[in-house]
Amino acid sequence: MDFVAGAIGGVCGVAVGYPLDTVKVRIQTEAKYAGIWHCIRDTYRQERVWGFYRGLSLPVCTVSLVSSVSFGTYHHCLAHICRFRYGSTDVKPTKADITLSGCASGLVRVFLTSPTEVAKVRLQTQAQAQTQQRRPSASWTSGAPALCPTPTACLEPRPKYRGPLHCLVTVAREEGLRGLYKGSSALLLREGHSFATYFLSYAMLCEWLTPAGHSQPDVLGVLVAGGCAGVLAWAVATPMDVIKSRLQADGQGQHRYRGLLHCVVTSVREEGPRVLFKGLALNCCRAFPVNMVVFVVYEAVLRLTQSLLT
Repeated sequence: MDFVAGAIGGVCGVAVGYPLDTVKVRIQTEAKYAGIWHCIRDTYRQERVWGFYRGLSLPVCTVSLVSSVSFGTYHHCLAHICRFRYGSTDVKPTKADITLSGCASGLVRVFLTSPTEVAKVRLQTQAQAQTQQRRPSASWTSGAPALCPTPTACLEPRPKYRGPLHCLVTVAREEGLRGLYKGSSALLLREGHSFATYFLSYAMLCEWLTPAGHSQPDVLGVLVAGGCAGVLAWAVATPMDVIKSRLQADGQGQHRYRGLLHCVVTSVREEGPRVLFKGLALNCCRAFPVNMVVFVVYEAVLRLTQSLLT
């Protein structure tokens, strides 16, 4: 039931947080935005509400599988560790056991999420890439304006990607299998320690928020623990999230980065160390309600199935 509960909780979470995720990706990949509200206003002015939901269909279709694997891997890994170390799964796990299981959960996610992350980032940043490609060159502005040879030449270019599946097929055709796993090194670094932080902080907060004489926290305790766990996880994940987004968006037009280290060095040299924390405030603001929903739905499904089976 951990797999089922995780799947349902994940879908509810992505529905809550996707618009802010789009804003986060654009802030991280586009230097033109002065802040969160500037990005929100610009996105709404150019693309209206639909702009905040670009690439949503693929995450909705896949997040149930990914979230299911995350929660299922965590609990099964934790059970195996307890059985191996203590001879029983009923023993209370240590913080080290929880951390190791959470890290394993994050690492397993990468193999499933990397292609969908590439498609999501490409679709979320597609409008910005087209705007940059339409900017006039120096030769255009310095000389007399040229006339369009045909009426169709002056029309707005069609989007390169027509949707998530078309984006995946196009990336695979143009960049090969490596294109679908672009930025996976940064994604590995992001998911490993962030999910270790995620599950460890949730377990500790639930223990602190459990009333005396009870074995589990109430709904309010789950909401607070889930929200805070999400904030802490994104606080440690944001630097690698910035690098991951830049590497994955780098397939549109000119290729700027040769790899993870080159992306880090180039980004810091051009924009300063603060670039590694772009979107941190937005990540934390988004993480609290999203993970409140994820954990309260997850716990509700588990408790409902336990009551039905007993």
